[in-house]
Amino acid sequence: MTSLQNSSSTAAPDEAAVVAEARDAGQRLREQMSRRIVGQDDVIEQLLIALFGGGHALLVGVPGLAKTLMIRSLAEAMHLAFSRVQFTPDLMPADITGTQIIEEDQATGRRHFTFARGPIFTNILLADEINRTPPKTQAALLESMQEHSVTIAGTSHALPEPFFVLATQNPIEQEGTYPLPEAQLDRFMFNVRVAYPELASEIAILEATTAGPQQAIEPVIDVETVQRIQKTMPLIPIARDLVEGVAKFVQATRPESESGGGAGSGSAPDFVQRFVRWGAGPRAGQQWIVAAKVRAVLHGRYHVDREDLLALAKPVLRHRVLLNYHAQAENLTPDALVEQMLDQRIF
Repeated sequence: MTSLQNSSSTAAPDEAAVVAEARDAGQRLREQMSRRIVGQDDVIEQLLIALFGGGHALLVGVPGLAKTLMIRSLAEAMHLAFSRVQFTPDLMPADITGTQIIEEDQATGRRHFTFARGPIFTNILLADEINRTPPKTQAALLESMQEHSVTIAGTSHALPEPFFVLATQNPIEQEGTYPLPEAQLDRFMFNVRVAYPELASEIAILEATTAGPQQAIEPVIDVETVQRIQKTMPLIPIARDLVEGVAKFVQATRPESESGGGAGSGSAPDFVQRFVRWGAGPRAGQQWIVAAKVRAVLHGRYHVDREDLLALAKPVLRHRVLLNYHAQAENLTPDALVEQMLDQRIF
């Protein structure tokens, strides 16, 4: 099977229709975003994968690379509710989740508590510069990102579906920033690196942004479409050997895994044991496979290829592999470590 058309006979008619719908929706979203965003094709694809895979994404890049504009443009291209929260040092958890307020019944004079919902009650939450707020406030997102709910005063409130957290972070500023807890990082499907544009793209950006107002973006998909696509993505087939390869690769990122098993055995190579403090957990494998399924559909296939997994290894794993002081001393990055593991065919 090499294309959606050739493999549609193996899928139920409804499933094949939704797969085609997902590919078409991805193309329409790309077309709308291209009205404002020049280049950054990989970043846009990873945002779409997170969207259709039901995951969250953290965009990391220096100022001025249109991270916030990218997320806002994606939100405008969909009939979904959107909220933007600027994370600052004085931001409190209640500023995100909401709080209990006292109201008085004018007829009886009795007072009662009423829950005033915060901006988190939306479909797409833009957490702008998420690392500028203290851990106490960052932790307000933990339950919502995993359970899609908020608990206030012992009462659980469900968030609208679908629900996504798309966060931005500046990697070069240290003053007034707080590292994200590992538990929160693990809840992001992707850590997306937003790089400087190439020369041709930068020229196009300058021409587009200095010649008049930006083009308007039209909503092209709705809530029902997103939910229908999300429910279908888990049905995309993946070969058992690829699943086993993902499990072995994730296990090989853990320095405590027994060494000496050789490539593809799931054991940690010597360089992992030397440079890694903590490896990736099972959630990495889960989201890696889901993301690969979405990527396959966006590329017109009704099955996962090894290339889908290879293309997403770094954004899935770079924030889940914590390096030690030896790695920092040698300027080793998580991307370089994952690349070295791929070179050794630990897959």
